[in-house]
Amino acid sequence: MINSEKSELKIKAIENGTVIDHITANESLHILKILDLPNPKINNVTIAMNVSSNVIGRKDILKIENRELDAEEINQIALIAPQSTINIIRDYKPIMKRKIILPDEITSIINCTNLKCISNNVDEPIESRFHVIQKDPPAVRCHYCEKLIKIEDIEKQFE
Repeated sequence: MINSEKSELKIKAIENGTVIDHITANESLHILKILDLPNPKINNVTIAMNVSSNVIGRKDILKIENRELDAEEINQIALIAPQSTINIIRDYKPIMKRKIILPDEITSIINCTNLKCISNNVDEPIESRFHVIQKDPPAVRCHYCEKLIKIEDIEKQFE
C-alpha cells in the first residue's frame, strides 16, 4: 500500500515581530545582512529559502521575532526584493500587511559606483542620493554624476 499523504514542513508562528514574505528566491541572505542578523538580541530568526509560491514561482520567507522594521530598512529591502510583503505581528496576529514599495528617491542606503562621484569624496562627505528609474528589477541613477546602477551592483553592496 502506497501512502499518498504529503509531508509538509510547518514553521512556528511568531508572537511578536516581522514576517517578510515573497522575497525573491535566494535573496534572503542579503536581507539578513541589511538587517544585521543574526543578532543575539533577537530571540529567533526563521528562514525558508526557495520555497514554491503561487504568486512568484519560488520565494524566500523571513520571520524575525521581537523586531519591527523601520522605513530605512524597508527601503533597503525594496532594493533587493521589490516584490516582498511586510507583515507586522503582535500577539500572534498580523496587525499590518503591506507590499513593499520602492520610493522614487533613495538616500544614504547605497553608494555610487563611480569612484569620482562627489558623493564618494571622503574630504567633503555628502549624502548619496539616487533617483529610481526602474522598480523591478530595481535600477537607480545617481543624482550627482548620473551613473546608472543596476541590481547586480546594488546586491554587491549588501554582500
